Amino acid sequence: MKYKILIVAITLAFYACDSSNSEKGKNKSSGNTEESNKKVTKRNYYINKQNSYSEFFFDSSELVKYITSNSLNDSLSRRMISFYNNRNYQYAWFTGTGPTEQARGFWNMYEYYLSSEPNKVVADKAMMETMDRFIASDDTSWTGKEKDLLSTELKMTDHFIRFYLSNIDKGYIKRKEMEKFVPYVKSDAIQLADSLLQKKHKDDKYYEDVNKTYGALKDYLGKYMAVQKGGGWPIVNATAKQLNVKTASPLVSLLKKRLYLSGDLAISDTTTMWNDTLASAIKNFQVRHGYTPTGQLTEQQLKDMNVPVDIRIQQLLINMGRTQWVIDQPKGKFIVVNIPEFIFHLTERGQKVFDMPVVVGKEGHNTMMFTGNLNQIVFSPYWNVPYSIVQKEILPAVDKDPNYLAKNNMEINGTLGNGIPAVRQLPGEKNSLGKVKFLFPNSFDIYFHDTPAKSLFEKDKRAYSHGCIRLSEPTKLAEYLLKDSPEWTPEKINAAMNAGEEKYVKLKEPVPVLISYYTAWVDENGFLHFAEDIYGHDKLQAGKIFTNAF
Repeated sequence: MKYKILIVAITLAFYACDSSNSEKGKNKSSGNTEESNKKVTKRNYYINKQNSYSEFFFDSSELVKYITSNSLNDSLSRRMISFYNNRNYQYAWFTGTGPTEQARGFWNMYEYYLSSEPNKVVADKAMMETMDRFIASDDTSWTGKEKDLLSTELKMTDHFIRFYLSNIDKGYIKRKEMEKFVPYVKSDAIQLADSLLQKKHKDDKYYEDVNKTYGALKDYLGKYMAVQKGGGWPIVNATAKQLNVKTASPLVSLLKKRLYLSGDLAISDTTTMWNDTLASAIKNFQVRHGYTPTGQLTEQQLKDMNVPVDIRIQQLLINMGRTQWVIDQPKGKFIVVNIPEFIFHLTERGQKVFDMPVVVGKEGHNTMMFTGNLNQIVFSPYWNVPYSIVQKEILPAVDKDPNYLAKNNMEINGTLGNGIPAVRQLPGEKNSLGKVKFLFPNSFDIYFHDTPAKSLFEKDKRAYSHGCIRLSEPTKLAEYLLKDSPEWTPEKINAAMNAGEEKYVKLKEPVPVLISYYTAWVDENGFLHFAEDIYGHDKLQAGKIFTNAF
């Protein structure tokens, strides 16, 4: 073992040397060593704690220990050395705020494949327990000295490389591209976008060839960069009232130019007259930004319109990064909820079945991003009120009104610890979960459910829940999921929803669920959409990866 450690250490030192030493090494090395050296990125000493993505760094000797203690083969060892050389041995999966967005994205993907295709990925029970604990943590002030942090960091990279190289058919992905899946150094966003667009490969093979979602965003990145290089789009310095009078005005000409540059107005029009073409362009803009298409602008919509193209480019880059963690479209049913979009999407065999508006968690009660498998429907459910809601909302309400529980059809059902009573709400019209809920087990205790608060679905922005996802058409979903069970007729489903008695129904085939967070995406018709960064994830990412963050 001592000899193996020595060999790996020498190899690591060789791969980490500067360019001048590398050239000397090439002259003395054999052909095999020269070929191996080509497959390892040189150590990037430019990266430091001031310009790095993560604040945490580790000594390269720790990688030596990991490689030798786990008896990694030469190919995997080189990949891990190359990966960390590229980022100068900074952490990839953890920062001072906890697990990175990339860690959460990869872990969601990994757990999905572990549950759906167990023969293609390797389970590591201890690591799974640690990562689940890290991701579920509410702590946002990490020191880098947390228990199991470095070992989990290295295991994540090990699994990440194995995942793409050996187990999951992801098509053609180059080593250097894989190393950039996780940001490593702050860059100017415009220069980064330009390099992505201008980069040419000798074999004419690109990552977007195997990730169409990424490719669609990259196409729009090119269009927005063309606008940026042309000076950007104009600021429409007007009020909504001024623009909605529909009379001739220089402001109308300015508005048309702005909408033409973003592709909402199909044909350039410099006239000052309001017309139906402009009204249609406004509706296009409204739909693409998550608003009801009225043709009448609001102050908030004007604010969205005046977001500079440079910021939209940063948003596109951030969301292109997120597409790298998208799970493959399953062969059967598939449910996707994009949190900032406030929409539930159901597809089967890649074809849309239906969409529906949803309500997601409000800020401070964020709906988490994860994957799961919907396997149970619960009719006429109890609502077991979470500890935090009992402590912060229910008990203060009871102090003010001793009859609060009875008025809200609630009862005490044991204790939650620390003297906090367990409270549940009985099935019925007042139940906060409505008449049905849909379970896909996860560590965040998030699920789909009905709601008596139907008026919220009329709003364009729908972040009001405590974290779970409220459905506008739960009956429609229940009927679809049970369509292959002849005994569950629409009449029986309706009866179960109104029975006032809780009933669990297990699905014959679980349905994969993806809860995602995209603030920029391209729909099935090829249109680019933007959404509000309701949880501040974009802002956090921008601050970590751009020198000129918005």
